[in-house]
Amino acid sequence: MKTSCTANTELVRCIAASNRPSEHKPYFSKRFLCKPEFLCFSDKLRLLSTGGNVARTKRIVKQSSIISNSNRNGDGEGLTYKDAGVDIDAGSELVRRISKMVSGIGGFGGLYPLGDSYLVAGTDGVGTKLKLAFETGIHETIGIDLVAMSVNDIVTSGAKPLFFLDYFATSHLDVDLAEKVIKGIVDGCRQSDCALLGGETAEMPDFYADGEYDLSGFAVGIVKKDAVIDGKNIVAGDVLIGLPSSGVHSNGFSLVRRVLARSGLSLKDQLPGEPITLGEALIAPTVIYVKQVLDIINEGGVKGIAHITGGGFTENIPRVFPKGLGAAIYKGSWEVPPIFKWIQEAGKIEDAEMRRTFNMGIGMVLVVSPEASVKILGKGNGRNLAYRIGEVISGEGVSYR
Repeated sequence: MKTSCTANTELVRCIAASNRPSEHKPYFSKRFLCKPEFLCFSDKLRLLSTGGNVARTKRIVKQSSIISNSNRNGDGEGLTYKDAGVDIDAGSELVRRISKMVSGIGGFGGLYPLGDSYLVAGTDGVGTKLKLAFETGIHETIGIDLVAMSVNDIVTSGAKPLFFLDYFATSHLDVDLAEKVIKGIVDGCRQSDCALLGGETAEMPDFYADGEYDLSGFAVGIVKKDAVIDGKNIVAGDVLIGLPSSGVHSNGFSLVRRVLARSGLSLKDQLPGEPITLGEALIAPTVIYVKQVLDIINEGGVKGIAHITGGGFTENIPRVFPKGLGAAIYKGSWEVPPIFKWIQEAGKIEDAEMRRTFNMGIGMVLVVSPEASVKILGKGNGRNLAYRIGEVISGEGVSYR
């Protein structure tokens, strides 16, 4: 493998000023991370991150009909997920094998005991939203998406993010482009009040197309054991509070790109009825909910939190409920962003498919007591807008009223 050490050095120089440690953001050196206690911690995180991928794999498998269903309007034969390159049987087999090796799979973040607290870890990427960054040339915000996908997951346990690490891989390191991406990561860390601890820049000739790159990262947070939000105390009658999204966030872009191709429009075309282009609407960065959610938790009464990512409402909300409970969602209780209406109309996608693929304008759902809901909704204004979108009911699954 040929790697440009000079380019890597230049990239580190470019971002160093944005990543100074402070009294609020402790700095951990690589030498410190190599101590025995951190090596054990790293091994555990590897297992936890594998577990997170299992849960995500299950959601992907369950979404296997999305692409083929979107073809039912007669525009050629319906594709299967396997036709698109995803082998569902292989995915199911992988889930089965990993489940034998690792227990406790299924949460939004993995918990590791540390004294009277838990370290909470999450890992993710931004998926094929990267394709839009390549096509639009907008790279300044994709790093925010990367941070958001992990910190939004771990805050569902009530954890405050401590630090984030990223992985940036490309065939040939373009320092100017990489700096734009990593500045977005720095911005995401600032928004979530966590430290960018470090990362890895990999230059792998011939592995990626020219001008393209891949991103992944993980975050670690901390929460007191007696303050963990785990959904165990949720009961029928509790209220579902929805926090608005900025749009598609970072899930469902394989379907979005199929819809875009079918529509005959380009990313430079105007979103019908709106003063922005399709590209601008789709590339809007994922909302980082950390500060808002932690503020709400401090008010009391929060029993469960679901990050609405791949799987939409259908798959994510039930993950925080005890067995025997489900969700009733009030249709029309929040404003669905125009981009989702366009996706559904242009792709002729059924309501059920939309709800299990996209966030539909709600990026985070909090399950709270009725008393707490009054305070939360009373303070909802501006960027901290919140909606009462439903309630917990007896039964299982998600229904709509």
